[in-house]
Amino acid sequence: LPAPVAECGSFQGSSGSEDEARPGTAAAAAAQKREERLRKFRELHMKRNEARKLNHQEVVEEDKRLKLPANWEAKKARLEWELKVEEKKKECAARGEDYERVKLLEISAEDAERWERKKKRKNPDLGFSDYASAQLRQYQRLTRQIKPDLEQYEKLKEQYGEALYPTSDSLLHGTHVPSKEGVDRMVADLEKQIEKREKYSRRRPYNDDADIDYINERNAKFNKKAERFYGKYTAEIKQNLERGTAV
Repeated sequence: LPAPVAECGSFQGSSGSEDEARPGTAAAAAAQKREERLRKFRELHMKRNEARKLNHQEVVEEDKRLKLPANWEAKKARLEWELKVEEKKKECAARGEDYERVKLLEISAEDAERWERKKKRKNPDLGFSDYASAQLRQYQRLTRQIKPDLEQYEKLKEQYGEALYPTSDSLLHGTHVPSKEGVDRMVADLEKQIEKREKYSRRRPYNDDADIDYINERNAKFNKKAERFYGKYTAEIKQNLERGTAV
């Protein structure tokens, strides 16, 4: 009988120690789980702040894009292309090469034909139809040549503010004085137009040394037209008549 009692006592002691170990293990597991949840919470909090910051940046960028002109992307691409062309020209000049020749060597025959077709379709010269159309073409050609001074424009915006953009109630007469550079630029452009008109004028200068073979201006125009079409066939006959050897 004493032996079984001792065995029971030893069994009860081992189970007690296990019961004491279980609360410590459970507390450690709960603490670890709580720490894991706090870590995930901190990660989610950081991700939320990062997303909020990115959203704010995107809103600011979208607002900037909306305030830009409608064709800003095309202008930006055009400016970037012009910068690349300028850099290519400088590189060719440094190597002593002709830029136009280098550019043509890099263009394929298909691209060249496509560009030529596109150039012919763009703004075709249909000849003179009326004075209004000629004036419109002249206006479009001149406006394409205008290069605005953005620095001066920004200075005027700072100086005048909203008054720079007139309304129906604005008094414009006498409020704007053009700069000397602008006046000089306009005069130079007008002189260039006058020079070009004189160069391509259909009027021909009068030649005092030319033979007078007409009786009035209309007859002179007829003789010039006949000379243009039949002069090479009648040159010998005319020379014989002048020498007096014609049969």
